[in-house]
Amino acid sequence: MTNNEKRNYLNNILKSKDIRKNQETLFEIIPELKAMRGFEHKHPHHHLDVWQHTLLVVDNLEKYEDLELLMSGLLHDIGKPYSYQDEEVRHFHGHPEVSEKMAGEILNRLEYEKEFVENVCYLIKNHDKKIEPDNLDNSIEMVKKLLKLQFADARAHHPDKVKKRIDFLNDIKKQLEEKKLNRNGENR
Repeated sequence: MTNNEKRNYLNNILKSKDIRKNQETLFEIIPELKAMRGFEHKHPHHHLDVWQHTLLVVDNLEKYEDLELLMSGLLHDIGKPYSYQDEEVRHFHGHPEVSEKMAGEILNRLEYEKEFVENVCYLIKNHDKKIEPDNLDNSIEMVKKLLKLQFADARAHHPDKVKKRIDFLNDIKKQLEEKKLNRNGENR
């Protein structure tokens, strides 16, 4: 398969919502994904392995049909098997940066457009960072995508741990909406 064929196939899988049916083909296109399957979080905020968590994140993003968002969901934790620290509980300090680097390499290998790669990498790098409504680091559209990714990720955590995170993200969403409305009538 050429890179163009791989890229088109991958895009179609993400858009068609058939990831589970096409896992083995995904692993052929992006072999780095295989390390996620069966890799346990060993953390009280997670109840699924990294791959199952990722599938749930993508499921949570399906209603958006935005390829940058779906790709970010697929690749957001790809660096976890390479950036964990086993302590009393397992931690993944630095995994967003490792995942961002790996995603950039994968997307460039598959010859995605530069802007697509940059946007997906921005979302991955920041998927665990607190959004600061008074100090946005990107366009409001990209920050909205980031918030959607964070909601999808939060909803894929352990059911006993979700409410607090969702409440926090709802507060950020409200702040962003207020900021948008309060900018001298400017609709950004």
